[in-house]
Amino acid sequence: MRMAMRRIVAFGGRAEAPLWEYVFRLTQKDRPRLLVVPTASADDPRYVVDAYERFREHAEVSHLTFFPWPPEDLRARALGQDVIAVSGGNTANMLAIWRLHGFDRILREGWERGVVLCGGSAGAICWFEASVTDSFGPQLEGMRDGLGFLPGSACPHYDGEERRRPRYTELVRGGFPAGIAIDDSAAVRFDGTAIGDVLATREGARAYRVSADGEDPLDARLLT
Repeated sequence: MRMAMRRIVAFGGRAEAPLWEYVFRLTQKDRPRLLVVPTASADDPRYVVDAYERFREHAEVSHLTFFPWPPEDLRARALGQDVIAVSGGNTANMLAIWRLHGFDRILREGWERGVVLCGGSAGAICWFEASVTDSFGPQLEGMRDGLGFLPGSACPHYDGEERRRPRYTELVRGGFPAGIAIDDSAAVRFDGTAIGDVLATREGARAYRVSADGEDPLDARLLT
């Protein structure tokens, strides 16, 4: 039996159309099944409506909410998708809700079966062991209890929010796990746990490996 390719695409911020087109092409389907999961945004209906408007011409769109409770067919619904897209918002709250309902385990099963996982901000950093997050306030904190599908840490909005770069580098120099920083308008595709591609929709946007020794820039391929 052929092993499924485990893929995650982490966006540094809000993804523009070329990045979504890239994600959909990874499925090798004309109209992939897309599940939108807005837990981090407190199931904000505006995020859901925006997703249907943006993607209805390109994918079979559905959404998954946890309020007032998750659906009875939670596992079947998630595993029946080609792409699961996670919104931005409060990463810590999202992970707590997912774990309470066992959705963390379902996501891992989907990933291992070949469902493409993606998202920006909270939807990018949740897949790592650790991350820099504003879940606890604007001061930004290091959080070490991510899903752990990907090793190390991650930081989104690296060039889009002025505190991100100094705070992440400060944390890593102080012993926080090394990892990946992603600019707004950039994304990193992981094949298994290895970087497979770095992408951007803006000139100059890129990703970086960040360690206690400093930054190592990863040039991005520009999508148009």
